[in-house]
Amino acid sequence: MKKDKSSHSVTRITWQRFRKNRLSMSGLILILFFIVLAILGYLITPDSTPNANQQLLEISKKPPGFEVQILMLKKNETTHHVNPLSKMLFGEISDYQSIPIISYRFEEANIFYKEFSGENKHIDFEKKICIADVIFTLNESAKDKIQVKNNEITFYELEKEQPITKTIAELQNEIANHNIIRRKFWLGTDPSGRDLLSRLILGTRVSFAVGFISVFISLFIGLIMGAIAGYYRGKLDNAIIWIINVVWSIPTLLLVIAITLALGKGFWQVFVAVGLTMWVDVARVIRGQVISIREKDFVEAARALGFSDFRIIFRQILPNVMGPVIVISAANFASAILIEAGLSFLGIGAQPPTASWGEMINSHREFIMGQSPYLAVLPGVAIMLIVLSFVLLGDGLRDALDTKMKEQSVI
Repeated sequence: MKKDKSSHSVTRITWQRFRKNRLSMSGLILILFFIVLAILGYLITPDSTPNANQQLLEISKKPPGFEVQILMLKKNETTHHVNPLSKMLFGEISDYQSIPIISYRFEEANIFYKEFSGENKHIDFEKKICIADVIFTLNESAKDKIQVKNNEITFYELEKEQPITKTIAELQNEIANHNIIRRKFWLGTDPSGRDLLSRLILGTRVSFAVGFISVFISLFIGLIMGAIAGYYRGKLDNAIIWIINVVWSIPTLLLVIAITLALGKGFWQVFVAVGLTMWVDVARVIRGQVISIREKDFVEAARALGFSDFRIIFRQILPNVMGPVIVISAANFASAILIEAGLSFLGIGAQPPTASWGEMINSHREFIMGQSPYLAVLPGVAIMLIVLSFVLLGDGLRDALDTKMKEQSVI
């Protein structure tokens, strides 16, 4: 019980010390904010289609705050139904075709609209479509059977044999209230007419996914290699140190590129490639910590009691070296995000249409000196903020854990 109370008191002291570091707390809050964005994903993006890849070429390269009227036209295909969890993870295929318009009017059973051309000039050419075709998925073979009589319209919906009769006024109100929307693009649109805010939010997922999985891989390999080298020493230690020095001598980005090319381009290959290059940092730190602890009295006592080497390493030694591991994991997380952004910028990371901050910078780099610099600047600012947050978090953890060690030594 005394040990548990001491442990809780030290943890409380460490947290209190960490809270006093305003910069580190700011970094932690910002990281939590990005995590919430990454988890919610498509539930909060203005464009919830997979990869936020809804392209409206008529409104390409529009500035932040741009607004436009959009006619939501029902597609001639079966309706897609997804549950909230599936939508949050994978997005939702839209059942409507989005048409930017500048004006519309109703005339009996038809709606006339003028498309938005992307220019400021007025367009007099109008297009016409049946109001039933806007809301419902009509049977293509039965479109010639649409009947309009006594302010009512009768039509055949897809995969239904019985006709549907609706009043014209009812359908007009439905279109005006639900199929004509005013959409605002808070951060503007890219050259393909995609919502930039949605793609920035989804880019958070890529960065955090690469960070978490890469750090997990590096910890798994680094902890095992470092613990074995530090505990057994001798020839095994020399062999592992030689491997670490060889991997260490190769430039990180060059090694990642080589591994990525060997595994192939893609989203998941980046995780493995980055993780396989960052384990050397963990292994070096763990090896040094294990060497300093392996001769402690409690380790000698464990050997005297006949405990196996596996139990001594993973139950006695490693729990006492997790402080430096936590600190280096925060630094590796930031490094993984930068490496992924660099790979995507070079075109060998996450492939389009996947929303990746590095790929967005690469696609829009020619606009930096033009009229739309925000297309490349905003993803760059996002990378800077998340990396800075992890650096501040790592500094705060280092100071807090140093305080913990001091408190333990005083006790």
